[in-house]
Amino acid sequence: MPSPLLRALPGLVAALVLALLAQPVAAGLGSLLLSARGLDPLGRASPVSAIPVAVLLGLLVANTVGTPTRLAPGVDLAVKKVLRLGIILVGLKLSLVDVLKIGALGVPMVVLLVVFAVVAARLLARGMGVSARLGVLAAASTAICGITATLAVAPGINADDREVAYTVANVTLFGLVAMLSYPFLAHALFADSPGAAGLFLGTAIHDTSQVMGAAIAYSEVYGEPVAMQVATVAKLTRNSLLVAVVPALTWMSAREGAKRQSLGQLFPTFVLGFLALAAVRTVGDLGLAQGGRALGLFEVEGWKEVLRVLGDKGATLALATALAGVGLSTRLSVLRGLGPRPFFLGLAAALVVGLASLVLSAWVGPLLEPR
Repeated sequence: MPSPLLRALPGLVAALVLALLAQPVAAGLGSLLLSARGLDPLGRASPVSAIPVAVLLGLLVANTVGTPTRLAPGVDLAVKKVLRLGIILVGLKLSLVDVLKIGALGVPMVVLLVVFAVVAARLLARGMGVSARLGVLAAASTAICGITATLAVAPGINADDREVAYTVANVTLFGLVAMLSYPFLAHALFADSPGAAGLFLGTAIHDTSQVMGAAIAYSEVYGEPVAMQVATVAKLTRNSLLVAVVPALTWMSAREGAKRQSLGQLFPTFVLGFLALAAVRTVGDLGLAQGGRALGLFEVEGWKEVLRVLGDKGATLALATALAGVGLSTRLSVLRGLGPRPFFLGLAAALVVGLASLVLSAWVGPLLEPR
């Protein structure tokens, strides 16, 4: 009888191969999008993440050639364990030093928008008759950081693969539409206020890569680097709230289901790991800001390389592997069984949060611009 690790190896390798394949595919799609906007893609980060591409590749395999039964243990390992590793590594992308750059006024506004997004998505889910779990996933994905938040919340509320896959599909679709259209909308409304445009892009679009794609396009097309800076910091601030929102949504979900949960269930290991690595990133950045070394070990370039390899490449590969596993274990016929309501929930949540972001950005955005 082979060991559990050996039995998991084929499925884990299959998910990893799809994750690796997703990276050049995402880069190619990103280059096409940048070129279509009149931007040179050379040397620019792709506005398309490998993470949603990985789930699409997994779905393609599962719904054409099918997923062999022998891959199930490894696919399950990718979805449950590799996922947690990826979320932990995302912590290295977040620094309190960056968050504070948005200022004493910007941070509360981002927090307010996140709270509004969570409440609005859950109320919309109830009004549409969508399951509580899909409502929680919609709240997390719309309010925080798209796919990463979806994956972080899913284990705590016992969401199944089809609910996760549906939410990821919504994030990918609506985020892509926003990434392509919101820069034009932002300029039409905030041509004289790059701070307002940046705050809108950073708070109204779902996923981090989508925000960066929109911010890059706005900065390059309209010559407003301030908009990109504000959008980047606003998105990082949203991402940092993952530490608070995941336990809060888990607690609310358990309370509504009349379930008792321990402190460990509300603050699972991967959330604590995420927080720990965010603290490591902050301490390292502070060391450099004070003229020393990051963690007493790394010069500027060395620290950037550590963050690139672990926080960027490592996190993306782990999350893409997990999402490939979700795709490999999901049949589209099962997604159809959920009906159209989750789709309309995602659309309504994106529009409502976008409108709220528009209003607050018009009010606060100009105050975030350097004087």
